[in-house]
Amino acid sequence: MELAYIPSPSRGVIHLGPIPLRGYAFCIIIGVFVAVWLGNKRWIARGGRAGTVADIAVWAVPFGLIGGRLYHVITDYQLYFSEGRDWVDAFKIWEGGLGIWGAIAFGALGAWIGCRRRGIPLPAYADAVAPGIAFAQAIGRWGNWFNQELYGRETDLPWALHITSTADGRMPGYYHPTFLYESLWCVGVALLVIWADRRFKLGHGRAFALYVAAYCAGRFWIEYMRVDDAHHFLGLRLNNWTALVVFLLAVVYIVVSAKKRPGREGVVEPGAQPSDGGTQDESPEAGDEPGAEKGEKPGDAGRADHSTGDEKAGGRDAADETESAK
Repeated sequence: MELAYIPSPSRGVIHLGPIPLRGYAFCIIIGVFVAVWLGNKRWIARGGRAGTVADIAVWAVPFGLIGGRLYHVITDYQLYFSEGRDWVDAFKIWEGGLGIWGAIAFGALGAWIGCRRRGIPLPAYADAVAPGIAFAQAIGRWGNWFNQELYGRETDLPWALHITSTADGRMPGYYHPTFLYESLWCVGVALLVIWADRRFKLGHGRAFALYVAAYCAGRFWIEYMRVDDAHHFLGLRLNNWTALVVFLLAVVYIVVSAKKRPGREGVVEPGAQPSDGGTQDESPEAGDEPGAEKGEKPGDAGRADHSTGDEKAGGRDAADETESAK
């Protein structure tokens, strides 16, 4: 009986004349478009303007790519700077090698710059784009399938990944498709964040922190299955320790933030539609008129002014009648 398996592509690049179309880059590009599209919808629902997410992504995406590549090159420096290696390969990003930890850190820096230029709070923006980032990671992981890289241990499971070409000295064979495990996990993380955000009205960066914590939980066990070369500390791969530390930081942020700043912050941009997300802490409810007291319906403030004026007028008339009687 022939073993069932997931086939690997015979090559990771297709040439349209002189133009190479690389599967790895194609997956990243599609992921970015999905993240911007979904982030835009969520940002508008929170009261922001259409196009703001894309404008800030112009800063976040390049920073993220640079940060992701830097993290990979620094943590796997032996691939580029050891004896017999060509350091120029460190710039060949199309051959694979992006560290999500560096991508998120530098991407957040780029987003912060973009938000500062637009006068937008970074935590609110991060909450809006969080599930889109998870979906982008789910799509981007298929780039590893095109490059036949970052697979797990050998297995005879029906969903084993058939590796036909290896660049790490291992024999071709059937391995755990860790790229697929992480892709499916990221889809689950995105759905979790969307559900929790609707259910609990997460704000002040807590939706983004939930994405980070949930991703790290999955990355820890997926990373443990991988067999590619990596630095180890106290029996764990470097990325295992990174996932553990970042997970704890994200959980602490959620707990502390929920106590200090409960509810969801309002988002106000000129020309934007009123938010349907609501707020519980610092912004007036959508539809309130200026000057209206909390709990009044639109227009109550105006009616209160008129009634106050009538009462004053009635009071003056009564006073005049009393004076005449005297």
